Amino acid sequence: MKKVKIDAYAILQRVRKENPLVHHLTNWVTIYDCANIVKVIGGSPVMAHAREEASQMAGLASSVVLNIGTLTTELVEAMKLAAGAANKKGIPVLLDACGVGATSMRYQKSLELLDEAKIDILKGNASEIANLAGEMVRTKGVDAGDVLSDKVSLAKRLSSARGCAVVITGKEDIVAEKDKVYLINNGTPFMSGIVGTGCMSSSVVATFAAVEPDLALASAAGLVCFEIAAELAAKETKGPGSFKEKLFDCIFNLDKKSIDKMQRVEG
Repeated sequence: MKKVKIDAYAILQRVRKENPLVHHLTNWVTIYDCANIVKVIGGSPVMAHAREEASQMAGLASSVVLNIGTLTTELVEAMKLAAGAANKKGIPVLLDACGVGATSMRYQKSLELLDEAKIDILKGNASEIANLAGEMVRTKGVDAGDVLSDKVSLAKRLSSARGCAVVITGKEDIVAEKDKVYLINNGTPFMSGIVGTGCMSSSVVATFAAVEPDLALASAAGLVCFEIAAELAAKETKGPGSFKEKLFDCIFNLDKKSIDKMQRVEG
């Protein structure tokens, strides 16, 4: 792997210009943050969870986020309807496998979604992705457990098996799709000090995927912008509460100079 430059700013500009509608069936703990992050980065969020309207709302959207952080059987059924409508329309569907490996229900429901709908981007931390790749790894609630296997190989194998882009978030983010691999080394320890940054990153990636058909590039660019903004926010704060407030401001004001100068990407 060698250092590469991706034109993340160009995709961010398209997001700001096109204002894509991103439909979420998502985690109740972080739903407010996910809506805000899409809004400040330039998209338009909508959170429609009812089975009666899930597919219709997906038909209006430019991408769909499925996040099983606070899953119920009824919510998963609504997710299947939304994903089916998105598949018919040809818009990307992102599945955030939040907490897979903690309980059998999360594992089984994730497999149902992967088997019964076309998932275009599968995103999780290392232990969540390892579980879906067939590894026996315990997830600590929604936090990553220890994964001994090579994470790049895991991502590539799961991407090939499922025909989707795979995103592993952590200290080093991994994006794999077909023969493409990106490693993103932006971010700050403050991100693990508050609840919601993982869910927010899924929303950002789905927003970028709404305007960029190269899903590996869209995923990498979204993570780069989100994590550079987090680095900038960390410079202006001393604790998690003010960090979160500054994060929204820094994403809203993110510019080309900062993105080009600060991105740390290998590919």
